[in-house]
Amino acid sequence: MRSTTSKRTAYISGILALLAVAIVFKAVWLARVGLGHGRELVDFAAFYITAKLVWLGTVDQAYQFAKLIVIQREASGGHDGFMSWTYPPQFSLLLAPFALIPVGIAYLLFAASTLTLYLAVLRRLAGDNFVLVLIVFFPTIGITLACGQNGLLTAALIGMACLFFHERPILAGTALGLMIIKPHLAIAFAVYAVLRRSWIVVMTAAAVVLISSAICTAVFGVEIWSAFLQSVRDSSVFLEHGSYPMHRMISIYAALRTAGLSASAAFVAQGVVAVLALAVVLIAAYRPMPARERLGLVAIVSVCISPYAYDYDFLIFSVGLALLLPALLTSARERERGIIYALPIPIGAFGYLQATQMASSHNGEQALSTFSIGGFAIIPLIALIVGIVLLRSSGTEAVSGPTVRCASA
Repeated sequence: MRSTTSKRTAYISGILALLAVAIVFKAVWLARVGLGHGRELVDFAAFYITAKLVWLGTVDQAYQFAKLIVIQREASGGHDGFMSWTYPPQFSLLLAPFALIPVGIAYLLFAASTLTLYLAVLRRLAGDNFVLVLIVFFPTIGITLACGQNGLLTAALIGMACLFFHERPILAGTALGLMIIKPHLAIAFAVYAVLRRSWIVVMTAAAVVLISSAICTAVFGVEIWSAFLQSVRDSSVFLEHGSYPMHRMISIYAALRTAGLSASAAFVAQGVVAVLALAVVLIAAYRPMPARERLGLVAIVSVCISPYAYDYDFLIFSVGLALLLPALLTSARERERGIIYALPIPIGAFGYLQATQMASSHNGEQALSTFSIGGFAIIPLIALIVGIVLLRSSGTEAVSGPTVRCASA
């Protein structure tokens, strides 16, 4: 037992050391090269540019794609790449303090803080299985740090909603409300909270959304909302025309579009998947089963409802897997467990590797035709896990109540 514990500690220490080195390396790189200098912007650079606009009083220009293209081109030293901005104003406000410090230090603080929060929440949820989840999702974590995205933050918020859902609903509702920064990834949990009649969670989440919206209105002006809504409409056109990097998306919509289907056919397929995902939420809400299995099922299906889901958003799946592993270790066959551990690696890593190859070849046309495997891989993965949990798990809830049992450290 002591040997197993020491090995687990060694694995965790090694992984954390690699992640720390990656963060420092990226921070130094950003500090030296700045935002671009003729290269395509990384995601955190786009965050930093928008944060600067907040202090200039022109954050509305981030939602006007024609103006944002010019701003990003100037910041990157003339590169033609473009990252649209469709985040709600709350995220723009959240990023504002980072613009007050150099970009390298800003990245270091952003990456280190969100990684620390994510790992702390994941460890509480996974317990003794923490190292297993960490290994399975190590590529996705690394990719999220490489581009400086917010997937660690959103996964941590979803994890906190799961962790506190029953015992501390105000904290759970606060975490769910903060998911306003990416509301399409919180649909499943919002529906689940309503179905479970967890009104404290629902009302707290609604209060966080309303209060934060009022603050944004006071800071940015009421016109920020029309600018934001226009950017959402523009982004839907981008998505329909395949202008986004589909190879980095994990939705069935992106998978089918890169496979040659029309936008309308892919949207229909995405709608079917969304309905099936919400059906799983419905079953999880009403079927007798342990609370961690309910919440785990909701977490894994939450990433396949929207067509707009990227590889770094897949970290939310790690929250669901952490909750479901006790049931899977008991009920899944060895081959099934192998599939469950293996599939997340290409889902999280394939798109970024393709993007790296395309950047090195400078082939812009390839971006529209590069195959996306995320959507094709995630559907059977979810189906396998849902089938094991619903058909083979005990399906009985503990007499002591619906508490999510988590490790204390």
